[in-house]
Amino acid sequence: MAYQRILAAMDRSALGQRVFEQAVTLAKQNNAALMLFHVLPIEPELTPYAPLYHEDLTGFSNLVQDHLKKEIADAKAWLEECSQKAIAQGVTPEWDCKVGDAGRGIREMTKMWNADLVILGRRGLGGIAQMFLGSVSNYIVHHVRTSILIVQGDT
Repeated sequence: MAYQRILAAMDRSALGQRVFEQAVTLAKQNNAALMLFHVLPIEPELTPYAPLYHEDLTGFSNLVQDHLKKEIADAKAWLEECSQKAIAQGVTPEWDCKVGDAGRGIREMTKMWNADLVILGRRGLGGIAQMFLGSVSNYIVHHVRTSILIVQGDT
C-alpha cells in the first residue's frame, strides 16, 4: 500500500529521532507528504509552591506563561531543524506543534491533516508505569482510524 500523507508524532528523545528517520524514509519511498508533529504537555515543569508563597497568583501565572512560551519556541526551532534535515534527504515536510494531551492532539491532527499513516514511538512501559503514566501509543491504536506504525523503544 502506498501512503500519501504520513504524520510523524515525535518527541525530543532518541526514540523520537528513530520515528523521524522512519517517517522520512517512508515519505521518500512513497513520494508522500510528511507532517512532523509534536505535542507539548499541558503541565509545565515548574514547582508551584515557591512562587505561591512569595508572589501573588498573577506573578505565578506570568511565570507559567513565560515558561510555556519558551517551550513552544524551543519546540518550533527543533521542528524547523528536523524539517531542514528532511529536506536534505529529499523530503519537504510540513510541521506543527500543539500544547495539550499527546494522544488527543495526535488524533485531532490525524483527522485535520487527513493522514493515512501515523508513525509514533512506544517506550514499552508496562504494569504500574503504564497505569500511572498512560500510553499514548495505546490511545492512538484505539482512537485513530488509519494505519499506524509503532516504532518500538528499548524496554
